[in-house]
Amino acid sequence: MKKYIFTLLLLGGFLGQAYAGDSYTIDPTNSQAYFDIARVGFSSQRGRFNKTRGKVQLDFPAKAGSVAFTIDTGSIDMGSKAWTAHLSDEGLFNVKKFPTMDFKSDRLIFVNQKVVAADGQFTMLGVTKPLTVTVNNFQCGISPIDKKQVCSGDITAMLKRSDFGLTKYIPAVSDEVSVNISVDAYKDR
Repeated sequence: MKKYIFTLLLLGGFLGQAYAGDSYTIDPTNSQAYFDIARVGFSSQRGRFNKTRGKVQLDFPAKAGSVAFTIDTGSIDMGSKAWTAHLSDEGLFNVKKFPTMDFKSDRLIFVNQKVVAADGQFTMLGVTKPLTVTVNNFQCGISPIDKKQVCSGDITAMLKRSDFGLTKYIPAVSDEVSVNISVDAYKDR
């Protein structure tokens, strides 16, 4: 009987670890956030944020997980110092008062063993709203460069900046913003 109980405890401990999920840290070097917005009705303006960070929890057997992703707003890069400074000011991203934008999701949507979307809450300029992001090209494996376990994907979302209080220049500059983020997340040890 003792042997049977020990075996159950051992097996239960193993299964608990195997199904508890794995933790991944988003690689800030290879994870960039880009945005695209139509302006003055003629062309699109593109910019990026150079500093990101975050964590991902993945439980493949349960098809569950979570994401916490942070963008450093002070890392905005418009390709010119003057344009970057303008978008950083108080009437736009207001990077001094709001140094980060955050996406938090406790619901990942799987198709088979691939994450295809995430429902969560996005916070910008102190306002939090629901946001669903789409995940394309999701894959996990061993990186051929550094031989570490990595999961990656391309994340896209559309949002209305006015929902977050960023209304300056509407309608000359579109209310709708396309967001694209490439993410590499390395498995924690």
